[in-house]
Amino acid sequence: MPLLDPSGPIGAAEKSVLLTAIGLMLIVVVPVFLMTFWFAWRYRASNRKARYAPEWASSGKIELAVWLVPAVIVSLLGLLTWNATHRLSPYRPLASAKDPLPIDAVAMNWKWLFIYPRQHIATVNQLALPTNVPVSFRLTSQTVMASFFIPRLGSQIYAMPGMRTKLHLLADKAGIYTGRNFQFSGRGYSWMQFQVIATSPQKFDVWIDKIKRSSRKLNLAAFQKLERPSIETPTIYYAAVHPHLFEYIIHQVMTGQGTYASNGAVDVG
Repeated sequence: MPLLDPSGPIGAAEKSVLLTAIGLMLIVVVPVFLMTFWFAWRYRASNRKARYAPEWASSGKIELAVWLVPAVIVSLLGLLTWNATHRLSPYRPLASAKDPLPIDAVAMNWKWLFIYPRQHIATVNQLALPTNVPVSFRLTSQTVMASFFIPRLGSQIYAMPGMRTKLHLLADKAGIYTGRNFQFSGRGYSWMQFQVIATSPQKFDVWIDKIKRSSRKLNLAAFQKLERPSIETPTIYYAAVHPHLFEYIIHQVMTGQGTYASNGAVDVG
């Protein structure tokens, strides 16, 4: 149901594509169901007035309808999908007069790490966004492949170890949403979700100030402790973060030097 109640332009556009596709498919589905009941009623055994034509073999009109209508619908669906795929590409920046907010998202076992490079802070399992400000995500995974998805905002995208991908989103309504991993990634997969706080830019600044008062700092030693697999990890705030931690995580996986990526300790079953 969150897909039908979007809170951003990407989610709203995807909802429009979804409803349009359903409407096109109903052009076939609805008549099929109606004719099924109509045929069953009209040609029931007790209806002696129904025409009986045992020698009837084919009808050009029926053949034309059976093949032409689905062909047109499939063509329209293909055109719709092609246009929407390019228009809603996660790599495509959103048009806005405001500068995008950069955020790095890292999938871990079984939690999400969010790094705010501009604010020099980091959080675990909580993501705050200022409303009506585009957000530019960089995503990767510290372990196995995961799926990053905030249904109210749209654009599910995969985060893969040793690779970096991008995503652009915008929240135009204040509220508290839920994001999670939709890719099976081990026994803690069911709890791998995070809270999304969409709030005004003023309240977002207050949230930043609150995190900067935290006593925790996410240096490399603290990250090595954080990367240990855990389930139902509570929200954690870091008042400072290693300036190149995101690049370090990617390099760690690419070179096989990660504590849990290289020694087989990652539980994927």
